[in-house]
Amino acid sequence: MGRSELREHIFKMIFGLEFTEEKQIEKQLELYLDQLDEVSEKDRSYMLAKAKAIAEKVCEIDAMINENATGWKTTRMNKVDLSILRLAVYEMKFDDDVPVKVAINEAVELAKRFSGDEGPAFINGVLGKLA
Repeated sequence: MGRSELREHIFKMIFGLEFTEEKQIEKQLELYLDQLDEVSEKDRSYMLAKAKAIAEKVCEIDAMINENATGWKTTRMNKVDLSILRLAVYEMKFDDDVPVKVAINEAVELAKRFSGDEGPAFINGVLGKLA
């Protein structure tokens, strides 16, 4: 599985956590991974570890988003954009394997696929300020 595909699955996992109680997070992540066909153990472990790491740092990540999203707070953002931002901010600030430009570009690509018409520009603006 390529990095972009892995990132898309992690985004979907993070999005799903928006509707999950904290005590159910691990179970929901496992359920998501169980429904994927033909995923290697290496990819499964990578996705699970990254999704858990993002979930653990969500308060810190949200604070960074709130500081850089002019006129918006995470509590008002749509869940798709918020999930994309959380993944990208995590990659930019806590994942040394992902260059900042790649994290921003991949986030904009996710927004083009899953967000509304203004999503890609919004995502790009917030992440550009954060970078």
